Amino acid sequence: MAKGLTADDLRTEPEDVLVTKLKEAKEELFNLRFQAATGQLESHGRLRTVKREIARIYTVMRERELGIVTVDEDAAEGKDNG
Repeated sequence: MAKGLTADDLRTEPEDVLVTKLKEAKEELFNLRFQAATGQLESHGRLRTVKREIARIYTVMRERELGIVTVDEDAAEGKDNG
């Protein structure tokens, strides 16, 4: 999973990519929790980061579900800003 994952970056991704990133993040969180339980975790801050990435992905998915933001709107905004 890429560091510095932002909601703006996620909003431009298609649904299948979001699902893949969510799955990867959940797997990483599981592994980090397992390491923490066994005393092998070196970076406790990574736990927080992965949890926040999962929350961001869920937020973007929910925005699309409610119709607040669509992929087409985000693509148009990105073209206007650049």
